[in-house]
Amino acid sequence: MKKLSYTLLLASGLVFGQFFERPEHFTKQDTLKGSNTKFRNFWDVKKYELSVEPNFEQRSIKGTNKISFEIIKDVVNPTFQIDLQQPMKADKIEGSFPIASYKQDGDFIFVTTKKSFKKGEKYTIDVTYSGNPVIAKNAPWDGGWVFTKDENGNPWMSVADEGIGASIWLPTKDIWSDEPDNGIVMKIITPKDLVGVGNGRLIDQKTEGDKTTYTWEVKNPINAYSIIPNIGKYVNFKDTYKGEKGTLDLDYWVLGYNLDKAKKQFQQVKPMLSAFEYWFGPYPFYEDSYKLVDSPYLGMEHQSNVAYGNGYQNGYRGKDYFGTGIGLNWDYIIVHESGHEWFANNITAKDQADMWIHESFTTYSETLFTENYMDKKSADIYAQGYRNKIENDVPIIGKYGVRNEGSGDMYPKGASMIHTIRQVINNDEKFRQLLRGLSKEFYHQTVTTEQVENYISSKSGIDFSSVFNQYLRTIKIPTLEYSQKGNELKFRYTDIVKNLKLPIIIDGEQTITPTENWQTIKLKKSTPIEFNKNYYINYKKVQ
Repeated sequence: MKKLSYTLLLASGLVFGQFFERPEHFTKQDTLKGSNTKFRNFWDVKKYELSVEPNFEQRSIKGTNKISFEIIKDVVNPTFQIDLQQPMKADKIEGSFPIASYKQDGDFIFVTTKKSFKKGEKYTIDVTYSGNPVIAKNAPWDGGWVFTKDENGNPWMSVADEGIGASIWLPTKDIWSDEPDNGIVMKIITPKDLVGVGNGRLIDQKTEGDKTTYTWEVKNPINAYSIIPNIGKYVNFKDTYKGEKGTLDLDYWVLGYNLDKAKKQFQQVKPMLSAFEYWFGPYPFYEDSYKLVDSPYLGMEHQSNVAYGNGYQNGYRGKDYFGTGIGLNWDYIIVHESGHEWFANNITAKDQADMWIHESFTTYSETLFTENYMDKKSADIYAQGYRNKIENDVPIIGKYGVRNEGSGDMYPKGASMIHTIRQVINNDEKFRQLLRGLSKEFYHQTVTTEQVENYISSKSGIDFSSVFNQYLRTIKIPTLEYSQKGNELKFRYTDIVKNLKLPIIIDGEQTITPTENWQTIKLKKSTPIEFNKNYYINYKKVQ
């Protein structure tokens, strides 16, 4: 994926360690997995051409991956790192250049060379792999392959690997900051009575003997954890959506006995796409289509291959996840996982520590969908419900360079932060254009937290750096202490970062700018003050 170098327009001058010290201890292996080391920083992946053949009885897989790449700086006798986690093994390594040797060491394959490489040169490495991959105990959260059976006793197989990494089964350059610019071609080899469903478009299907090969192509950049084969007794139905970039193909693959339910439940896809194109801009992958696929786990945002396992019911497994009653009006998995097509798949964090970019905006997409699908009042109620799930255990941003995620609060707290920012901007059309601008500015790119923060501050014309520091890098929630006597209001902030700039509109018309120091103002009326619940702050009346 293109590496964007976005000019930093604002700087907070604050680093994560100033706010909260994490107790984790990381290893060399963590650094090899999560950092752009000397084994990775001289080559850029252009394309993966892979095959995968699962064996249901043996709980095993085998296949190949041809990695096409370009040298991005001159280097002499480098060592390439290919990631493939144990107990998977590389059976053979070949290259379009002389390979001196290769060794699989733990979760990595190190390919050594005796050659000078020049910037701009293009090569390939072919890996033949096999083994019994990690089996998921609780997909999609823990990650791993799923070998199960559908309701009719037929084999049903897939994998989820966002957190643990695609290299639990596929030899890749398994780092978020390097996506294959030219996409992938994936061949899924199945018993002839099963169907293999992958990302993008089905470009070939061929049966030989007792096996069928399904070939899928993705033309756009794709994050490695989104490269997912699904194997089962699938049937297919199609539709189209008239969107901002023309006709978008809708491709649905479901287990046969779910066909009627799917045709009814998936009617929510078009209102979802309409809402998200309104707020975020065109669906990012028209060339690869939009796809929902029956999954043996709850769901995941696999690019142009969204995993669906919500039981064809509204809510989150039929329940109202945030406890407001609003979430029962639509299918949580269709909305949330599809929202990731814009935030996670279109705009991808370079480092797992910045995963909030994926989850905060996507969780907030639920509010934006609700606003279009229902009304603004319902959307605000839904957004306020996020707080029911916030734990404030550790900061949202994790440790960099070691594949470390921050707090799960990146979902509800991050979304609450975005909702708060929206209140400060106080102009929904400006806010909408800001979101659409994010999708356009960082289209098909990997980004950092700083790039996103600075873009929002720059385009809104408001310095939100202290707001990001408050909500992303601490576990403190601003508290507005206040007292009122008639039309006189006294107030201040507590539990804040230094110089927090978070103004509040009160009584729907008057703006105050609290600090750590007490201030007193005259109100336009003497009735008890009404605070806007859409700001994620605590209000505390004092004497």
